[in-house]
Amino acid sequence: MSRPHRLAALALAVLLLGPAAALAQAPDQPPAAAKTAPASAPVNLNTATVEQLDGLPGIGRAMAARIIEYRQKSGGFKKVEELMNVRGIGEKNFLKLKPLVTVGPVKASGAGQ
Repeated sequence: MSRPHRLAALALAVLLLGPAAALAQAPDQPPAAAKTAPASAPVNLNTATVEQLDGLPGIGRAMAARIIEYRQKSGGFKKVEELMNVRGIGEKNFLKLKPLVTVGPVKASGAGQ
């Protein structure tokens, strides 16, 4: 990832998660491999990072940010079908994503959740 893209990702993290996110990953460090879920593990909509959501088919960084924004405003996803409440995700896109996502407990940390 180029430096401008890393800085943009860091700025997005600060906006979404608060200033503590800036300390979690310095802009000169490459993203950790652990941030992307293996293909066999479903992505938890309640705990996924922008990077994990961005790795899903049809989900870019902007859509990932909207998913996280919806999660924060609604207090978390109760069922995967709520993904269709996110602007830009219709039934067709949801059906592609359904086998790749899950809904688990919301993170207990208060870092912007």
